[in-house]
Amino acid sequence: MSKDNNRRKEDGKDKKRAKRRGRVAVTVIALAVMCWGVWQFTSMASRYDGDEAVWIRIPQGATKESVADSLREALGDEYGRKVAGYWGGNPAKSRGAYLVEPGEKAINIARMLDSGRQTPVRLTFNNIRTLDQLAERLASRMDWGEEDFKEAFAREAEAQGVSEAVLLGRMMPDTYEVYWTTDPRKTIQKILKNHDSFWNEERRGKAAALGLTPDEVEVIASIAEEETAKADERGKVARLYVNRLKRGMKLQADPTVKYAVGDFSIKRVGGPMLDIDSPYNTYRYEGLPPGPIRIPDKRTLQAVIDAPEHGYIYMCARADFSGYHDFTSDYSTHQHNAAAFRKALDARGIKL
Repeated sequence: MSKDNNRRKEDGKDKKRAKRRGRVAVTVIALAVMCWGVWQFTSMASRYDGDEAVWIRIPQGATKESVADSLREALGDEYGRKVAGYWGGNPAKSRGAYLVEPGEKAINIARMLDSGRQTPVRLTFNNIRTLDQLAERLASRMDWGEEDFKEAFAREAEAQGVSEAVLLGRMMPDTYEVYWTTDPRKTIQKILKNHDSFWNEERRGKAAALGLTPDEVEVIASIAEEETAKADERGKVARLYVNRLKRGMKLQADPTVKYAVGDFSIKRVGGPMLDIDSPYNTYRYEGLPPGPIRIPDKRTLQAVIDAPEHGYIYMCARADFSGYHDFTSDYSTHQHNAAAFRKALDARGIKL
């Protein structure tokens, strides 16, 4: 009996030891899970500590590895790795541009990428003379190339039944918000909506009173912008060209010759360049050129249709190089003004 009692006692001790070991194991596991959870929560809740906002761009055709590289490059190696670890790993779904502000949580950045919740980018442009310039300016801010834009532009011009030159004049300078991945043609159409909004019934009526269509106003406005850097003079310049049109006179606008030559750095227009065979050469051809020589600003468009009536048909840059012009309706007075300006150019050594 004593042996059986001893055996039962030993068995009981073994069971107690096993229970203690089990409790210890459970406790260790629980602590490990808790520590992992705390680490995970802390890691997920960690915030981007950069000094300023940064852009993350995931282009078309990106791979999982290239996205991870972009995250590390934009956010720093360690933090970028955290975000990449939480990110779902689908580059096609995450294609886009995302602005990350200082203090943003890693998990929130990953969720933003997973959902494709892009940050709009701002497209701002002005001082554009050619389609190539516009394509370069916009493509530098978007996930498509210059040729993609020009192909889309050609399709839109065809759809609207106008030349590309005319359509370019309708691409009103401003600041536009679009997504980085927005299709180039949709981007064009968004810009054109601004043009259509500007040309409301009242403004169209003012243009018609001048005998002009909105597109013709844009051509005249573009010439006025190139003629003078003085905004307060542009309406007056534009009205002079309207007067010339009504009289059947050639515009003889120097900026159109520069456009025809393809060189806006020319300081003095004259000589053989006046004979260049181009529809933009208003010294050779009557009427308006086939399109604007730059994309005019809406303030200039407004100045054209609001310009006070006057009878001037001649203008010449002032000899004081103030940037303003002398206006007249008398040809002999104009000749006197032009001679004074030529003398000032000669004195400064400005040649053709």
